[in-house]
Amino acid sequence: MNILNLFKVSLKAVANNKMRSFLSMLGIIIGVAAVIIMMSIGQGSKESIRAELSTMGTNLLTIRPGADMRSRGVRQDPSAMQTLKMADYERILREKKYVTNVSPEVTASGQAIYGNNNTTCTMYGESPEYLDIKQWPVEKGDCFTEEDIKKAAKKVVVGTTIVKELFGEGVDPIGKTIRFKSIPMTIIGVLKSKGYNNWGMDQDNVMIAPYTTVMKRIAAQTWFSSIVCSAVTEEMSDAAIEELTQMLRDNHKLRGEAEDDFTIRSQAEMMETMSSTMDTVTIILVVAAAFSLLVAGIGIMNIMLVSVTERTKEIGLRMAVGATGPVISLQFLIESVLISLTGGLLGILVGCSVSNWAVPAFGMPSSVPAWSIYVSFLVCVFIGVLFGYIPAQKAANMDPIEAIRHE
Repeated sequence: MNILNLFKVSLKAVANNKMRSFLSMLGIIIGVAAVIIMMSIGQGSKESIRAELSTMGTNLLTIRPGADMRSRGVRQDPSAMQTLKMADYERILREKKYVTNVSPEVTASGQAIYGNNNTTCTMYGESPEYLDIKQWPVEKGDCFTEEDIKKAAKKVVVGTTIVKELFGEGVDPIGKTIRFKSIPMTIIGVLKSKGYNNWGMDQDNVMIAPYTTVMKRIAAQTWFSSIVCSAVTEEMSDAAIEELTQMLRDNHKLRGEAEDDFTIRSQAEMMETMSSTMDTVTIILVVAAAFSLLVAGIGIMNIMLVSVTERTKEIGLRMAVGATGPVISLQFLIESVLISLTGGLLGILVGCSVSNWAVPAFGMPSSVPAWSIYVSFLVCVFIGVLFGYIPAQKAANMDPIEAIRHE
């Protein structure tokens, strides 16, 4: 018997038991769809995060106080987080070669109040160059100047969420005075809206003031939370990091093998870290979803064993008229692969449909990698062969005489 005839016999056998075959396929459909959906969410999240980080500039560098504890997980003394001082910022400004814009950063959280309205937000103390580093334009009004920095002026640039919460719709906030931690601040500009980021944070719920104002009038501290810079080009990021490291080590009097009391991270490194994290999360989700494929494979094997038992007499008659063991085995393998492959194709269809339409409807990023479809197809063939082998061998090893006598 040739392969085509075997395929026709197998197809007829599957069609004769539609409900049983569909229930066997259902596990494969759910498993494949779940794997594709999980992979699409993971890939979409990774692409979305990379795109968001790229909007800040791939040449962004961030200097934070304290040694790099990522590999050790040791809790640092609070004083270790106060190592970035005005002298560090001033030296970077004087001696920078591979760095263009520089901005020290001081943060303070509190309530912004205007009349009877108030909202909780974060105020960032920055230099005027900060908005260039972050590629964040002022949509209305102006930014503060170097003169405002020298005077520690009570001026502030606000996000659109602050404007909505304090003034409502259709009100021009420029020139109005609000209070932040009892300090009166005059609004001189409104930032262009950025919306929510991938971590669900409202990027427009922000106030940016001169760093001297936040340090002296609000936070009452002499150190910086961080210093943000932009390298001349992305290719010069490593040279910029080396330059900044040497300046800071010299300023902090760190000699020889002494450990850095600061950490410098590049945007490229942050993107790589986030991608690695999302890859790990995606793998965990896919492995969890793949267990349903294992269960579905066991279900196919169970159904095929039942089918072999029910068709014992048919197998005996076919052997009696000349069908060999390998032919019988191949027939049942084809049936198993047909069930698995049909379920897999339907699962791919369901998975891609949900990923492209349902997932985005819930506000989640989604991107189906093309290779996931090919892998799903091959996995379904593998499951069909693997879990169809035992039933096929059971059918092939039957004694024709005993099989014909079976009731």
